[in-house]
Amino acid sequence: MIGYYLRLALISLRRNRILTALMVAAIALGIGMSMTSMTVLHMMSANPLSHKDEQIRRVQVDNWDANNPWDDDNPAEPPDLMSYQDVRNLVAAHKAEHEAGFFPNVLSLEPPQREIKPYMVEALFTTHGFFPIFEPPFKYGGGWSQAEDDNAARVAVIDQETNEKIFGGENSVGRKVRLSGEDYTVVGVLEKWHPTPLVYHIAAGAFNDPQAVFVPMSIGIEKELVSGSNNSCYEDSSDPGYQGLLGSECIWMDLWVQVKDDADAQRYLSFLNNYVAEQKKNGRFPRPVNNKLRSVSEWLVAQRVVSRDARTQVWLAFAFFAVCLINTVGLLLAKFMGKAPEIGLRRAVGASKPAVFAQYLTESGLVGLAGGVIGLVFTGLGLLALRKLYAGTSIEKLAQLDWTMVGLSLLIALVASLIAGLYPTWRACQVQPATQLKTQ
Repeated sequence: MIGYYLRLALISLRRNRILTALMVAAIALGIGMSMTSMTVLHMMSANPLSHKDEQIRRVQVDNWDANNPWDDDNPAEPPDLMSYQDVRNLVAAHKAEHEAGFFPNVLSLEPPQREIKPYMVEALFTTHGFFPIFEPPFKYGGGWSQAEDDNAARVAVIDQETNEKIFGGENSVGRKVRLSGEDYTVVGVLEKWHPTPLVYHIAAGAFNDPQAVFVPMSIGIEKELVSGSNNSCYEDSSDPGYQGLLGSECIWMDLWVQVKDDADAQRYLSFLNNYVAEQKKNGRFPRPVNNKLRSVSEWLVAQRVVSRDARTQVWLAFAFFAVCLINTVGLLLAKFMGKAPEIGLRRAVGASKPAVFAQYLTESGLVGLAGGVIGLVFTGLGLLALRKLYAGTSIEKLAQLDWTMVGLSLLIALVASLIAGLYPTWRACQVQPATQLKTQ
């Protein structure tokens, strides 16, 4: 019967092509507008580490000023970064499966090829636990060991683009790369890796590119480097110079840990509370204990990665889609009621109300599918326009259509058109055969 209804629906749609085109265009415009906004929101709200959400935890401790909270708008929120001494102590305690403390800065990369001029690359100075926690895919080699962390060994993991540029894409593990005047041994080469958002270091921009080079954090400390993104202090250090910074309450480092499960997370939080209690004895942490151990999804929400403007745009786009659907209801009603004599004749020769209902709802569904397909074209054009308009910004990276959104677009178009067709179809079922035959 479905094939029969589809054939009747196609004949009906072809019979009045202008009306059909108007209905399809209304749905396509609504889908195009709403899914363009929805695609950007979908990319912004993604969690690239959802498969380890329970295990990966962001560590936060409140070492801020006793009289002034870190965030005046949200006094209960501890600082989103940590001091060097806390990161050093917590990593050294090794109470989690893995710990990753880090900060970004830049290094000059001096290619061996004379035709390539030296250039600056953003490097992440991190501990060896970064790689098992965030699982960047390796094309060659792997990360480094704790011993290499401890000894500030000149080892480096480079990204695919750097490997292509410097080594022509070959397996460069064991070869030397010159960074800021020193030779580093390449121990790993990453595959193409672009977690969106950049969950491990949102402070510099949630949708920035990952760093090109990863080296041990101890090298950055040895070179007396600080974070190239955020550094905050609520008071001047009592000691001058870099050593003063390391011993201060200034926050400029990220710390993540990997635990086994929720129970292990609670155990680590207890350890964290005990650590702060011990530090209070030394005159630190003047504020009430306010430690956080957030999962990745909780961290993304706390950092407001998805802006309120983005959500508002989606609501406005779907409001426009609703207007398009209301117009479609009117057009379907005009079309179906214009076929009242035909419906009356069909009812008179034995067609039941459910049969009439199924036929016209099938026609509504076909209109929705056609609108969904054309709406996908509009969505693609809308995303292309966004990429052109915001070239070089984070929006350019977010305006990408994936298969999830393609399927969702078609599903929304189909369901919306079926809902829009309910009232016109119900009205068509109310046509009285006797009345229609008398008027012929």
